[in-house]
Amino acid sequence: MSSLHDFVYWFRNSSPYIHAHRNKTFVVALGGEAVLADDFEHLVHDFALLNSLGIRLVLVHGIRPQVDNRLNKLQIQPKFHNNLRITDTQALPSVKEAAGLVRIEIEALLSLGLANSPMAGAKVKVASGNFVTAKPIGIIDGIDFCHTGEVRRVDSAAIHQLLDLDNVVLISPIGYSPSGEVFNLSAEQVATSVAIALKAEKLILLTEQTYFYPENKKPIPQMTIAEANDFLNHHTELDEAISQPLRAAIKACQDGIERVHLLDRHCNGALLLELFTRDGNGTLISAMPFETLRAAVLNDLGGILELIKPLEQQGKLAKRSREKIEMEISDYFVIERDGLIIGCTALHCDLKSNTGMVACLAVHADYQSANRGQRLLEYIEQKAKKLGLVKLFVLSTQTIHWFIERGFSSALVDNLPAHFKTLYNPQRNSKVLVKQVG
Repeated sequence: MSSLHDFVYWFRNSSPYIHAHRNKTFVVALGGEAVLADDFEHLVHDFALLNSLGIRLVLVHGIRPQVDNRLNKLQIQPKFHNNLRITDTQALPSVKEAAGLVRIEIEALLSLGLANSPMAGAKVKVASGNFVTAKPIGIIDGIDFCHTGEVRRVDSAAIHQLLDLDNVVLISPIGYSPSGEVFNLSAEQVATSVAIALKAEKLILLTEQTYFYPENKKPIPQMTIAEANDFLNHHTELDEAISQPLRAAIKACQDGIERVHLLDRHCNGALLLELFTRDGNGTLISAMPFETLRAAVLNDLGGILELIKPLEQQGKLAKRSREKIEMEISDYFVIERDGLIIGCTALHCDLKSNTGMVACLAVHADYQSANRGQRLLEYIEQKAKKLGLVKLFVLSTQTIHWFIERGFSSALVDNLPAHFKTLYNPQRNSKVLVKQVG
């Protein structure tokens, strides 16, 4: 029974993300290693699920291990410089073969429709094409990269037309020149360029391991562009398999992609966990912080009401009408996490007495372990000082000690300024606490 309740809880909580992602364009990059994995079929099932939920999906696949396997069979030594393949005339046929075979394999898996399987009734349409115009990298450090190239242009209009027809668009790391030459490209660069050209809502890079801090092995849930650059500058020893996707993420964010997700493809269901749960499963790179504390606006009203309703029912907060909060919305501050209001508080001011009242301090039950209540209170105190307030009052029934531990002390109802005394409800019998801030 508990597992059924867990499912219902998860499904209800995933619904905002299902609505938010519908008709949005996501570009997903996966390496050739993922295609060779035994569980690749599960990943393809997740792609089909995203498509069925109305997500406009572009897949960009890599081919590095497949090319290496073909070269090894031909007893040709693969050549690299700065972790980039040198695609000479011997290697180019293997690149073409690998790209074609991997594309066909992915198309075949997306075409499965067997009964009693996750793909039953999926009917996923897949489209590929010559969407990427490329140019040669040329000679670097005296080394001629031959048929290794870089993206010159992406035919975004053609890709959008296919997405409008509910196709999953599949792109190989191959580019073509106007003169008909073929170039081997980096899958990360192709995915980044495609995402930027399409103005995609998300770029998702499936990586070979989880991103964590080398010092303590703790996972990295999110980084801004600045934090990601600092991370690369301080950890110059990182393997290219880690640093290259991170550089691609930074590039994408700098060029207008709001969010780039780095997901360990070895984690079963990583895509679903990242896209349909509050905390995700990978590392989010964004230009702005993933979680922000800011002044509330009218659009936050629904989120505030949903947050405080359980606390009002428990008697921890006094009941407030929608109209009252709407009238006082300029007094409110919220913590927003990925579009969800997970914390709020209000500062009501009485400028005649240079005092303020802390009200409606609430944090979502799932996010009470990271001192967010403390952050909200400190923010209010800083705001009070800027306004020239000298005292902060708070009325509390069940969180008295929490405030005392943060510098508040007991006071009497008679100590309240006249304006705040009119707000006191004797039936709640709230304790009055006060703190000097100025």
